[in-house]
Amino acid sequence: MLAFLVVLAALAVPFALDRLFPLPLPDTARDAATVVVARDGTPLRAFADADGVWRYPVSIDDVSPLYIEAVTGYEDRWFWRHGGVNPFAFARAALQALWHGELVSGGSTLTMQVARLIEPIPHSGIGKLRQIVRATQLEWHLSKREILTLYLNYAPFGGTLQGVQAASYGYLGKPAAQLSHAEAALLAVLPQAPSRLRPDRHATAAQAARDKVLRRLGAQRTWPQMVVDDALVEQVAARQLQPPLRAALLAQRLRSEFPIERRIESTLDADLQRRLEVRVSDWVGRLPPRTSAAVLVADTRTMQVRAYVGAAKFGEADSFGHIDMVAARRSPGSTLKPFLYGLALDAGLIHSESLLIDAPQDFDGYRPGNFDSRFRGPVGAAEALQQSLNVPAVALLDALGPQTFAARLAHAGLPLRLPRGAEPNLSMILGGTEARLEDIVGAYAALQRDGLAAAPRLRVDAPLRERRLLSPGAAWIVREMLQSAPRPGEAAGRFDTSRRADLAWKTGTSYGFRDAWAIGASGGAIVGVWIGRPDGTPLPGQYGAITALPLLFAIADSLPRELRATASPRPATVAETDICWPLGRARDATPPEHCHRTQSAWTLDGTVPPTLPIASTGDVPSPVAYLRDTRSGQRVAGTCTRPHDTALASIAPWPTLAYPWLDGSERKRATLPDLAQDCSAPTAPRSELGIAGATDGSVLRAPSNSNTPPQVSLRALGTRDAVRWLVNGRLIGESVGDAPFLAQFDQPGPQRVLALDTRGRYAQLDLRVMP
Repeated sequence: MLAFLVVLAALAVPFALDRLFPLPLPDTARDAATVVVARDGTPLRAFADADGVWRYPVSIDDVSPLYIEAVTGYEDRWFWRHGGVNPFAFARAALQALWHGELVSGGSTLTMQVARLIEPIPHSGIGKLRQIVRATQLEWHLSKREILTLYLNYAPFGGTLQGVQAASYGYLGKPAAQLSHAEAALLAVLPQAPSRLRPDRHATAAQAARDKVLRRLGAQRTWPQMVVDDALVEQVAARQLQPPLRAALLAQRLRSEFPIERRIESTLDADLQRRLEVRVSDWVGRLPPRTSAAVLVADTRTMQVRAYVGAAKFGEADSFGHIDMVAARRSPGSTLKPFLYGLALDAGLIHSESLLIDAPQDFDGYRPGNFDSRFRGPVGAAEALQQSLNVPAVALLDALGPQTFAARLAHAGLPLRLPRGAEPNLSMILGGTEARLEDIVGAYAALQRDGLAAAPRLRVDAPLRERRLLSPGAAWIVREMLQSAPRPGEAAGRFDTSRRADLAWKTGTSYGFRDAWAIGASGGAIVGVWIGRPDGTPLPGQYGAITALPLLFAIADSLPRELRATASPRPATVAETDICWPLGRARDATPPEHCHRTQSAWTLDGTVPPTLPIASTGDVPSPVAYLRDTRSGQRVAGTCTRPHDTALASIAPWPTLAYPWLDGSERKRATLPDLAQDCSAPTAPRSELGIAGATDGSVLRAPSNSNTPPQVSLRALGTRDAVRWLVNGRLIGESVGDAPFLAQFDQPGPQRVLALDTRGRYAQLDLRVMP
């Protein structure tokens, strides 16, 4: 009985002590630094813990087996077998100390080292005893793998680095899973004297210590001698110790969104991110001071973001490098126009070649103009979108409805922010609102994803959130309209064997040159580029086509093969149909005399919508019937005094605003013939204006011995309205009624002068300016 009590007491005492003095086990996840990693695990940016320590949590499976072999072979060969303390190692250390008169090797096991890592223990006899007790406790409570995991995470490696993963990235720029034999031996020995053996400062000492590890592992036959000999040749060349800093603004954003997570897995491609950061920084270096840029690249199929450049130069004060311009709200310029055309297709308002009029128009006091101040007259929808013409876009938004447009975009994940108190209006389509690059990229995904817009995914585990923006057919047509536009400086249909992305692209420039945009969508990736100054100050002369578009093409053409997939085929709802201008109907349903121009158009759901009414002038394009004298071809009416042999005839008139841009034969074909002489009440001619101050065909010369360009004072006759003056399609100014207007001609050659009032009436004359 006494023996039983003694045994029971012997067991109870350690148990009681274990309960009274529990292990101070660290919380690896809580204590670790926060690290944001790329999709392959490469750290992008690390945030130190509260003590300023860099520690990246790892498990044994995250570390190269070579390192496990090196650290156990050098530090504790019997780690997997002993119970926390190795008496043979202690005895050997004591004998060596007596023989040499100094400490030659320690008797501490890895478990004992872990005990000192998790709790401060003094280097003394009492401290050694305490260390042994803690090591025994560790073996009671944890498995060998758990103990080794603590060592992998808390061993010191110099400076503020703790843990093998932080050391591997800090010194070698690679994960601990990819260590070579020489690198594994180096990292195995560093915790013995982390300050004295830091390879970035003391490479010679570090190499000598590493070689000692290699030779011991060779002598133990842990590694083959041939492998050891090869590793001994390798020089220790650690890079300057620095934490990773890629996608810094994205990492900062993810950390703020997920503050309790210590390892945040992003969707980024580490190599692509590195290359784009360099490319963007170099590109912005050519631009005026204080310029920044943002680039977002998303995988079309998964919507995972592969590259995220929030600022051209992170942290640079002059260019506000701390502001994430991917998430900033800026004026989108013309980047919203493809969605307008797509929604108009779905609403049955247009097809790809619907006749639109690019001419000065007044929308209840709103008078949009084009970026280059030129007007082009009658244009097809595809050309209007490709050339980003403003008046056709405003007219189309007026027909669709600004409220409808804004609501559909918001539903699809592209909310537009208007000035305080403002309602959706026509200026939205020209940049009179604010949007984020991130949301615009998500909406452009609809062009390649059968009309489904989707929010870009920043984390691997983020769900795919998608919403219907366009029908598959409308998305395909808009994509085809954008994709068929030649790149600037290239002819349409140019044969090119170079490696280029098949890209549906669009540019945009906000008012005052504050924002330059270029967005491109392909079957594999959507690329969004913004360039400007984060403080909103202008960049005169820097606009989307010359500032952002070349960077877009360079990025898209250099994307990895996996992001260069082809787009989906043409949906069954899309058909190719010949249509006729000016009425816009199918050619096979249009009388030949009404088909002035034939266009090949993409139509949706078998419908061919007619030409839109012109809201600013009230024109509704429709045939005009009349009685024609079968002999003279003149028009007759009920007021004629002589009998006529008549037949019913009709013409297809163009919208009034188109006439100044038509040639003589087209005008004649679309204008009612003159009344026969015996018929009264002639119809007023379409053009009721006149121009005074110069005669048709006049030649102008600059004054002798003067650098002043030729000038002429002109007046519009027959109107009291506002009159816009155009020279060769370019708006040069306005006047009211018959007030004089001084026209200046800066370029020699033929000059077509057009006076156009707000009701669509016009007059024109042709001049020639001599050099």
